Parts: sequence; C-alpha cells; structure tokens
Amino acid sequence: MATTGANHMQAKLVLLGDMGAGKSSLALRFVKGQFFDYQESTIGAAFLTQTLAVNETTVKFEIWDTAGQERYHSLAPMYYRGAAAAIIVYDITNSDSFGRAKKWVQELQRQGNPNLVMALAGNKADLSSKRKIEAEEGQSYAEENGLFFMETSAKTSQNVNELFYEIARKLPKAQPAQASGMSLTDGSTSRLGPAKSTCCA
Repeated sequence: MATTGANHMQAKLVLLGDMGAGKSSLALRFVKGQFFDYQESTIGAAFLTQTLAVNETTVKFEIWDTAGQERYHSLAPMYYRGAAAAIIVYDITNSDSFGRAKKWVQELQRQGNPNLVMALAGNKADLSSKRKIEAEEGQSYAEENGLFFMETSAKTSQNVNELFYEIARKLPKAQPAQASGMSLTDGSTSRLGPAKSTCCA
C-alpha cells in the first residue's frame, strides 16, 4: 500500500489461521478494545483499520481478517497479496491449529515477498491450563522461520497491542525506501495491485 507522506504510512496487514483460533477477536480487541465470548465465523474476510504512532511515524493498518474455514482458503491470496505484514494465529489449546499455522507460514514463504513482516501469535493464552502447545515450541518455530512470536489473549488483551506495535516498529526497517504511491509489494507482484481494490466491496 502507498505512503502518504514522510511520517505517514499505510500498511496492509492480513490475519491468517485456523477457524476458531481467534483472528477476529484479536482484530476487534486491537481496533475497538472489545471482546465477545461468542464471535460469529468470518465469511470471506472482514476489513478494519487502526492507526498507531510509532517512532514519530504514523502507521495506518488496513487489516484484513480472513475466514479460517477451509472452503475459503482459495480466497486467501486475494487478501495477502501485496500485504506489508501478516499475523498467523493459532490456538494454544489446539494442536491442529498450530499445524495449520505452519502451513500458512509455508504458503506465505512461497509467495516470495522478502519484505513481508510476519508474526506468529499463540492466542488464547488465558486458557494456559488447557494448553497443548508450549510457548517454547511456538518461539522456536518462529525463530527458525524468521517470524517474531508472542502469546496473546484477545479475552484479557494480553500482548494484543504489543503485537501490532511490534509489527509497526518492524515496517519502516522492512520498507526503507518508499516513494509515494508505490506498492509495498516486490516488483513481481505489483502488476496485480489494481485488482486489490475490486474485491470484497
């Protein structure tokens, strides 16, 4: 996405992960400070925006919260193409969701955008008594694959803001030279840029 001035930046951010991992809850907690015990499943994707001030730069996140159901998987590239950042979310109480998170990481790595800032979020940290995935396991997987890792809880708001702030801090370093109006994607995918605006109206 384009910048709008020296100290203003727009960044497309996509949330990926299994159904029920808490992607929508994380986005809602970050953007609106809200949490609901029952969250309807996302259909296709939901779109939210939130602006942060980090290191004298204003970052406007354009957040695409994608559906976790398998039948929507084929739509995912439409949302993560051209993204500056991705948060891959899994549920610490669900081994399958961790396996699914790894598949998302591999898929994003295959897209070959070297500037993509990727975060791995082990969500539902408030349910640690039911945990199936130890924090060390998430941390070591993230380190091996060039992601940064946090355990989060949309319910208690643990590390939710920190997660997005950390992404915002990493963005300017990942995108050092940006001319106004340029895409954050690498050159090979920028030709797909115009299609982004036609989806999901």
